[in-house]
Formats: sequence, C-alpha cells, structure tokens
Amino acid sequence: MTPSRDGFARRLIACLDVRAGRVVKGVKFEGLRDAGDPAALAARYDAEGIDELVVLDVTATIEDRLALSRTVAAVAANIFIPLAVGGGIRSVDDAARVIDAGADKVGVNTAALADAALISGIAARFGSQAVVVAIDARRDNGGYAVCSHAGRTPAGREAVAWAREAESRGAGEILLTSIDADGTLQGFDCALTAAVSDAVGIPVIASGGAGSAAHFVEVFTTGRADAALAATIFHDDTCRVRAVKDTLRRHGLPVRL
Repeated sequence: MTPSRDGFARRLIACLDVRAGRVVKGVKFEGLRDAGDPAALAARYDAEGIDELVVLDVTATIEDRLALSRTVAAVAANIFIPLAVGGGIRSVDDAARVIDAGADKVGVNTAALADAALISGIAARFGSQAVVVAIDARRDNGGYAVCSHAGRTPAGREAVAWAREAESRGAGEILLTSIDADGTLQGFDCALTAAVSDAVGIPVIASGGAGSAAHFVEVFTTGRADAALAATIFHDDTCRVRAVKDTLRRHGLPVRL
C-alpha cells in the first residue's frame, strides 16, 4: 500500500457549498443550482462513511459577512466526523465564533491573501490542525494563478509559492481547488495538485473535477494528494462513498473503514 505523507489513510471529503442556508453547486464557480438541505446532506454523508465534511459559505466573502452560524450548528449536530467551515472569516474572533458553532477547523482564503498574519493568529490560538488555507487556482501562462473572492478576482499570487508561505505561517492543511476543473466531472487537475503537494510538507486536499472513482485513484497517485474533496458526484449519487473507497482499496490505497 502507498502511504500518504502523514502516514495515514487517504481521506474522502464531501463539500457543502452553501448559499442562503441551502447547498448549491455550479460549474467553474458559476451557474449555482440548489442541491439540498445542508444538515440532511451532512447526516447522509456521515452514515455513508465520508471521512470529513467541509461547509463553504460561497457568498459570505462577497457579501462581507461571516459564515452562517445557524447552518454550521445544524450541520455539526448531525455528524460525528471532523467539520471544516469557511466563508467570510476575516479575524481570529471570526474563527472562534465558527468553532464555537461546532466547527473543528476553519478555512481561510481571501482574508489570508490580504493579510497572511491571519493564518498565524488562528494557529496560535487554536493550533495549526485547525487552520485550512483554501487556494483557488486557475491555469495561467504555464503556471497557476491564485484567485480570491470565490474565484472572481486575480490575487496576484502563484499557487505553489502561496502554499509554501501558508505552511510557513502555520497552516495545517491546504485545500486546493482547480477553478478550471470545478464541477466539470472530468477529473482533478493532477498536475496542479502534484506541484503543490511536492512543495509543502502538510496535507493537501485536492478539489475540483471529480466525476468517477477512477479520478480519486488518479489524484492520490499521480496528483500525490493526501485527501480528495468532491461535491457533485456525491450530491447527485453519481458515485457513492463506499464505492470510491472500494476502488481505492483495490488499487492498494489505504482508506478508513
């Protein structure tokens, strides 16, 4: 079996993109459609054997507000697995409110790009294991450009360099989303994932593009990811969590029961 960088099994993570208290899903961050109730979906994924859950309030940053605490609390009450929450977290106190609502980890993106000291501040108060730095990147002139504000605004940063800095600031994980692949069901951007995975010593969660169990095998091998996140294929029952884990086991990749 191929060990992950931290010696643990590969993790499967379901993502709930939330807007106005409902789960939504789109393609390349656009054309969002309703995908259900977040608490109900969270309970379903927990029962199906998902390893972790991420809740992203996709309009919190754009609307200049914090992720909805009521939604976070409702999701947390329905699961017994780690929960990460992102959306509009601009300060250590914001992170504290989300954790108080039931999150185990907080995800920071736009605010961390504006002030990387936010990463260090949250890590100092809650530990690095509670800090997930989300990086949304798209292909650009042979490299990968980072975008902020839910993928809408070029951040003037390069993805690999920013991942290294985030680690040095105290990030415990990188949530790496390919904007180009997001929602396409055509597979993860394994080149992007491998570039970041090889550059840092903390776990990298690959996101964007999962359309089949085979895509998870690819991102864990070619992309060298530690975890992989998906939304559409799980929401739409295109592929069940247990089926993905069975496929990974057949390819010699360790997974949690």
